[in-house]
Amino acid sequence: MATMNISLPDVLKSFVDEQVADRGYGTSSEYVRELIRRERDKEELRTMLLAGANSGPGRLVDDAYFAELRALARDEAAE
Repeated sequence: MATMNISLPDVLKSFVDEQVADRGYGTSSEYVRELIRRERDKEELRTMLLAGANSGPGRLVDDAYFAELRALARDEAAE
């Protein structure tokens, strides 16, 4: 695992220490890693949402749609 050192003003260091204590993190590194993972997940979600928005018109999801899915699944299972 790589190491990264960061400098924080005292007020931010105090905030991180409070979050670690209040939220049950073992160390400030665990807390920062969780923040980074959440930001990464938000970016991935944003990318997927934009891709969906740019993919063109969607399809109505109704009884006929699910009937087609079931038929497709049956056909693939029969092969």
